[in-house]
Amino acid sequence: MQAKLEKNVILLAIATLITVSIGGLVQLVPLYTMESTIEKVDGVRPYSPLELAGRNIYVREGCYLCHSQMIRPFRDEVERYGHYSLAAESMYDHPFQWGSKRTGPDLARVGGKYSNDWHVAHLTDPRQVVPESIMPGYPFLVEKPLYFDDIAAHMETLRIVGTPYTDEQIANALADLRAQANPETVDPEAMQARYPKAVAADFDGKTMITEMDALVAYLQVMGTMVDTTSYQPNSDGR
Repeated sequence: MQAKLEKNVILLAIATLITVSIGGLVQLVPLYTMESTIEKVDGVRPYSPLELAGRNIYVREGCYLCHSQMIRPFRDEVERYGHYSLAAESMYDHPFQWGSKRTGPDLARVGGKYSNDWHVAHLTDPRQVVPESIMPGYPFLVEKPLYFDDIAAHMETLRIVGTPYTDEQIANALADLRAQANPETVDPEAMQARYPKAVAADFDGKTMITEMDALVAYLQVMGTMVDTTSYQPNSDGR
């Protein structure tokens, strides 16, 4: 049989097609029987309006070019950065910020590691807090007012691609953004009920809501949604 296949091009092509088709079906069919290929993990939620605005600034300024947001399941990475990243933690990222290069440290679990003041100082002048840093400064973020009039429309668009923002969250988008950035003047309790673990603070001390407020709010939530100390993977190892 092998000799016949090797001598007959048409027969060999048909046999190859059948073999590839069977292999493809074995891989693809099981996926159609699964509701999701991402393991559900308690705590993961969509970004708050202020965090979402901060993430947009993070992407705009190209922070992902030097900082990955994916801790691989290797001992050296886990010891340095913390619990390895879970797929569910990036399920509402469009696009995700895993990255393939690190000029600076991984930021997947930077939330809560440093104070708000540290982040503001670091973003304003990195060498003020990390003398050996080669990161450029972003002092203009403290002076630039955050544009957020379209934040509700942005959330509605993300809902189209699968982010489960509720009607209540979209309706309260502007109020929640102001509450997170100005907790001394606007009670953040309702906002934090909608977005657990959202850090509410006047991050940079400015009266107006700035791009710095938004970016620090995003940095402070990275890696904090999931309680990794009690996380147990499924029996299949995911």
